[in-house]
Amino acid sequence: MDILFLLIPFSVVLALVIVGGLWWAVERGQFDDVEREGERILLDD
Repeated sequence: MDILFLLIPFSVVLALVIVGGLWWAVERGQFDDVEREGERILLDD
């Protein structure tokens, strides 16, 4: 039962880190044009 006092805060911190990383990626424009990047590696320059 004592382990819950350790695991619950760790899981909340991990969830906040994941949400923060997703927010950071969206704000930096990582998901603006996903189709062009997929096609870019297939086309010759």
